[in-house]
Amino acid sequence: MKISVQKEPFDLGAEANAFADGDMSNGAIVTFTGVVRDLAHGDLDVMEIEHYPGMTEKALNKIASEAQERWSLGDVLVIHRHGRLAPGDQIMMVATASPHRKDAFEAAEFLMDYLKSRAPFWKKEFTGKSADWVAAKDEDEVALNRW
Repeated sequence: MKISVQKEPFDLGAEANAFADGDMSNGAIVTFTGVVRDLAHGDLDVMEIEHYPGMTEKALNKIASEAQERWSLGDVLVIHRHGRLAPGDQIMMVATASPHRKDAFEAAEFLMDYLKSRAPFWKKEFTGKSADWVAAKDEDEVALNRW
């Protein structure tokens, strides 16, 4: 299991290849990468992501361990960035490995839903006109509640 909360960009291909290189009993590897999307009006300058070091890593380790307990997983990877990110920048990556695809897909979705709604990150969107904290969305809570 690898958990990383970092400011610097990550190399998606290198991370995916390193994750996939290993346990031959895994028949499925699922990866997902979240990217900063522009606002509907196309005016997002940057998104700033804040967190409390130590607390964030502890929370991510706990949820990744929970995923390993709930599904038959050979490995888990979670990378989440913080700092100032522009539209198109990668925010996060989740990867799960399992002997079977169902477990790999479900565990990856579970981790993504957690990261979207409960992980201790605070996001602020900056445009030329305003700076607004990103509010929780009802559909994110609904997605997490299915688990």
